[in-house]
Amino acid sequence: MTVRKRFGQNFLTDPVSIQRIVDTINPQANHHILEIGPGYGAITKSLISSGCHLVAIEIDRDLVASLDSMYGAQLQILSADALKVDYASICSPHRYRVVGNLPYNISTPLLFKLFSSIEHFSDMTFMLQEEVVNRICADAGASNYGRLSVMSQYFCVPEKQFKVAPTAFNPQPKVTSAIISLTPHQHPARAKSLECLQQIVASAFNQRRKTIRNALKLFLNAQDFESLDIDSGRRPQTIHLSEYIKCADLVWQRQQP
Repeated sequence: MTVRKRFGQNFLTDPVSIQRIVDTINPQANHHILEIGPGYGAITKSLISSGCHLVAIEIDRDLVASLDSMYGAQLQILSADALKVDYASICSPHRYRVVGNLPYNISTPLLFKLFSSIEHFSDMTFMLQEEVVNRICADAGASNYGRLSVMSQYFCVPEKQFKVAPTAFNPQPKVTSAIISLTPHQHPARAKSLECLQQIVASAFNQRRKTIRNALKLFLNAQDFESLDIDSGRRPQTIHLSEYIKCADLVWQRQQP
């Protein structure tokens, strides 16, 4: 088993963990599934066995060749960087279920990349560093609540499934992993401008130790927070998603001609 450090590869080898993940995904013959980073095919084999329509994205060309020789026409595999592919063109006209053991070094930017194409996905199930899973699921007021929490919950309902020990991998990572399910909201609360919301949330958490009034002083003043019924003395990690949306909507309205 060849491991390329630049790709952040940790291959899942524990059969019990593999089966738990497959059970969580519960693939069916009528599903369209997109697997990111199949590696040596630990989960791929079970996905193919379900009869689903499976597309895989793998950056390591040696692994692409290995998977192609194993599965041939049963697997449509793209040799590509998951951070750079056009998910709309891959998925259209269907909505895909997305699964994968995401490399720790690109997990956050890849999640944001996927969120930008969320309308093409019916659900997502990922293996991530447990710390990242906990941040995604964190509620306002928690010490690990931040930009990733707010934006993940803006797009999806997150649910932590179970932990995966380092011993389940080769090579063993230095951290514990966890499985998370992300289900896009059926009736989402949408900001008037996603770009504005992202800017507000990023600015707030770039200065998370300041009050929200000081963290967002370039956008809103004390009177604005009063009109929004938000205590401007609170810290960014105590502000709920719905309150960030209210802040962003007010800023957006002021920018209109």
